[in-house]
Amino acid sequence: MPKVVLIVDDDPAQRRILEETIRRLGHETRSALGGEQALQILEGPDRASIGLVLLDHIMPGMDGMEVLRRVAPKPGTPPIILQTAHGSIDAAINAMRAGAADFVVKPTSPDRLAASINSALKIEALQGEIARIKKRAEGTLAFGDLIVHGEAMQRVVSLGRRAAASTIPVLIEGESGVGKELIARAIQGESDRKAKPFITVNCGAIPETLVESILFGHEKGSFTGAIDRRIGKFQEADGGTLFLDEVGELPLEAQVKLMRALQEGEIDPVGAKKPVKVDFRLISATNRDMIKLVKDGKFREDLYYRLNVFPIWVPPLRERLGDVPELALHFLARFAAEEGRRINGISKEGLELLTGYSWPGNVRQLENAVFRAVVLADGPQLTVCEFPQIAAHVEGFRPAIPPAPAPVDSRPVITGPAMLGAENLVPNTVEVEAPAGGKGTLGIQAVTDQGEIRSLEAMEADMIRLALGRYRGHMTEVARRLGIGRSTLYRKMREFGLEERVN
Repeated sequence: MPKVVLIVDDDPAQRRILEETIRRLGHETRSALGGEQALQILEGPDRASIGLVLLDHIMPGMDGMEVLRRVAPKPGTPPIILQTAHGSIDAAINAMRAGAADFVVKPTSPDRLAASINSALKIEALQGEIARIKKRAEGTLAFGDLIVHGEAMQRVVSLGRRAAASTIPVLIEGESGVGKELIARAIQGESDRKAKPFITVNCGAIPETLVESILFGHEKGSFTGAIDRRIGKFQEADGGTLFLDEVGELPLEAQVKLMRALQEGEIDPVGAKKPVKVDFRLISATNRDMIKLVKDGKFREDLYYRLNVFPIWVPPLRERLGDVPELALHFLARFAAEEGRRINGISKEGLELLTGYSWPGNVRQLENAVFRAVVLADGPQLTVCEFPQIAAHVEGFRPAIPPAPAPVDSRPVITGPAMLGAENLVPNTVEVEAPAGGKGTLGIQAVTDQGEIRSLEAMEADMIRLALGRYRGHMTEVARRLGIGRSTLYRKMREFGLEERVN
């Protein structure tokens, strides 16, 4: 997704030059005539649309440093590049201390400006990713940290925030890979239980024989193999949130105990003599049709209505394709950093391809596709060529066909001094037939076309020519293969008119 770059400069000619330069870099532009107007934009409702600020240092009224000091410390402020015609070390240090992402001196070359903008945007994306990872680990991830812009997802956010204000049981429904766990984490992160334990259980991945032990815990010696006491996931989530992913996969026996935990706020560990009180917030998720499971007798009806008090439906990615560009850039920043690759964006055609695909695997498929593209990329941007499997399914795009591999030279690779042009010497050779099933080879011709025996001198000259070509003029190797010394090789080459030219 192209970023909107806010250009703040009081010089009309300079503004026009910067606008044209930045548009050629693939970004949209917006201009402010001075510091006061820039401040109104950066503190107003349009702030979210600004991806980067190119701020002039010296301006009448409010100068660039004053704007920088007022907006840089605020959360959500885009990266700011300060530019000035009077560059000095002190000015650069002051600008960076005030929060500038970079400092450039006018007149700035297009290459220098492009490098500065790309670097600032990449650092901003990585900082956002690091902040999300930190909040996720701390249990404080909020809806403001999620990449959701479409109307369909705004409804999810609205419902999630209402759920966060209560302890009501929540059932998050949606296809696999749409991000149900992130919604659950954001509900906890905006609730009174933020920074408390968030315990995730994938109900479909637990062996049926161990479901009760894992969820509710067990006492030592309660069954064969129970050599130690173990607390279950419900007790681990005490004071926090328990997230039951794929809750429709729970066996019927475990559903009965789950119902009791919800109703009474207590659980019965396997082998325990008395129940244990637990305080937890339950959030469930499923990609199954729960009504059908109830009708088929695979899920208890009373438990379903107990879980489905506050349902939230997360739409698939194909119904919110407007989120694809920013999600793709988010994954790109993360994987490029992890893989140590210098990739700073996705081409316009690449973004058109990604937004034209239906994404049956949802966000998880997009994440994996970007990961693969980062590994495949040879240039500074991801293009259609890095998404061949996606291009094959989108009308108007053709998967790139990789170039044919260069022929492999099977001749020995020799290092050392070589005679230039030796590989082009043409000895008088013949093809010698091999036994049945074998492979033919080259030999030195012993008989002339007239049937006469060739002289040993002529055959020796051809043998040296053949060796020089085969071993690419590397004299030490040629002498070793012929079984003669290098001085003898040089003498014979002079006799046969094979002048040596060493590179």
